Amino acid sequence: MTLSAIKSELKKASTIAFQLPNGQLVAPHFHVTEVGKVTKHFIDCGGTVRTEEVANFQLWEANDYDHRLQPEKLISIIELSEKTLALPDLEIEVEYQMKDSIGKFGLEFDGSHFQLTSKLTDCLAKDNCGIPETQSQPKVGQWKTKATSCCTPDSNCC
Repeated sequence: MTLSAIKSELKKASTIAFQLPNGQLVAPHFHVTEVGKVTKHFIDCGGTVRTEEVANFQLWEANDYDHRLQPEKLISIIELSEKTLALPDLEIEVEYQMKDSIGKFGLEFDGSHFQLTSKLTDCLAKDNCGIPETQSQPKVGQWKTKATSCCTPDSNCC
């Protein structure tokens, strides 16, 4: 989800709710403590120099149980960040305090909740590293017996 997309959804919303990948909702008294631009300049394992930029939101829960961030207020925070930091219409990454560490999530909207989506690591240079494209693993019940199996009840191989 981009900055323009979240602002569009917030303009139609009366409340804001963020949902974790496990279905649990972020407490309704959360704060958005940061909106910023994160630039990652790196070299992958194949030697290619890369740059990525995302808009970063940091969600935080405090003991302020009466606090409820309203859609209009979040829109104004986003617009101030866009103006002050010269933010382009970037994809949003969300940081949220998990039990023992900060979790990083993507962001989508399902029509009622902003969904914090799982992010995964990946090798960006599979062709240079000699890593084959992953083949889907068969699921239980999908195995097929080989037509020319060496192990049969009469083969004495077991």
